[in-house]
Amino acid sequence: MKFCSECAHPISILIPQDDTRERFVCANCGVIHYQNPKMVIGAIPVWQGDGETRILLCKRAIEPRHGYWTLPAGFMENNETTSDAAIRETEEEAGAKIELHGLFSMLNVPHVHQVHMFYRATLLDLDYAAGIESLEVKMFSEAEIPWDDIAFPTVSHTLKYFFADLAKTREGGSFGFHAHDIHKPMRTSA
Repeated sequence: MKFCSECAHPISILIPQDDTRERFVCANCGVIHYQNPKMVIGAIPVWQGDGETRILLCKRAIEPRHGYWTLPAGFMENNETTSDAAIRETEEEAGAKIELHGLFSMLNVPHVHQVHMFYRATLLDLDYAAGIESLEVKMFSEAEIPWDDIAFPTVSHTLKYFFADLAKTREGGSFGFHAHDIHKPMRTSA
């Protein structure tokens, strides 16, 4: 940020009075421009059929991680709830209609200033298609998940938690809520 969005004067980076962090501050009008983490919200769209649980994944058509698989997810919009965002992103990226269940995972990714949240969801039908941000959408059983081609650590962690909890439900357990912090930047192949 170089200029104040309120008065267009140059801003400075300093610690405001009674604060403990550097902020973008306009010396002209006094506005403090806070920058906070972005929320990435998504769903784990599940289909139960033929005794097997399958999850709908999207192959990314955009950067970062073009060509890698992910759960349908994206940045939350203003004037939207987290559940609204999960449903919208699933429709936009996978063309899928879902019934949303409980919040399943929350993953903090401080080095990119993001918090990722995923809801469990049931696919309402098998009428899905790749949206503009997806090259392909496909159903995967646990054994078929392309683990080496998953786009983000938040998605890998969420899928691993999901399948571990799914195994517990077969023994009378239930799905839990999972929180995890990812501190290291992900490695990319050169």
